[in-house]
Amino acid sequence: MSRRSGILEFAVLGLLRESPMHGYELRKRLNTSLGVFRAFSYGTLYPCLKTLVANGWLIEESGSTPEDALAAPLAGRRAKIVYRLTAEGKEHFEDLLSQTGPDAYEDEHFAARFAFFGQTSRDVRMRVLEGRRSRLEERLEKMRASLARTRERLDDYTLELQRHGMESVEREVRWLNELIESERAGRDQQRSAPDSSAQQNSTSGESAGLPRRRENDPPPDPSDDPAK
Repeated sequence: MSRRSGILEFAVLGLLRESPMHGYELRKRLNTSLGVFRAFSYGTLYPCLKTLVANGWLIEESGSTPEDALAAPLAGRRAKIVYRLTAEGKEHFEDLLSQTGPDAYEDEHFAARFAFFGQTSRDVRMRVLEGRRSRLEERLEKMRASLARTRERLDDYTLELQRHGMESVEREVRWLNELIESERAGRDQQRSAPDSSAQQNSTSGESAGLPRRRENDPPPDPSDDPAK
């Protein structure tokens, strides 16, 4: 399985954990909620769904209501297929959520992982955030070294593009620093008041106070990084 198809499977399982959906709804959520998938098509999504069904992680159901099931034959069209997560699929998704290997730090995979941080345990969130920050700091160091070597040979526009790429990475590193500090503050607060926090937080989604962003200032989208 390719890395890109693995990310898609992860996202589909995560969305279906929230509620059953048919293919159109899934594609819409992938395109609008998870920007990294905005270029995905039905031709990519449906083979993924078939694979997940074959693995026993999803089941197919015809129509979302009895009225839909009756209306479809009368209208001469097929009833919509609704996809529902199975118990095995939920268990598999939770296993994927717990993984913090190098793939979790890469651009596209990190964006998908971050979208489901609300369902992820605090310790795993911290490891993914710190791993992503370390990966970007390595990238930034290489970019600076490359720019220092080639600055004399670059025209003004290419040099400006290089600077823009570095600024994008630096901006995401600052954003990650804020997230990590917020997670640490939330963890420290939880330790100081274990009784009250236990009532408010669940194991898989204890949400730390995220850093307050300015109005109309969305989080960085790694897929838009011009340095890639």
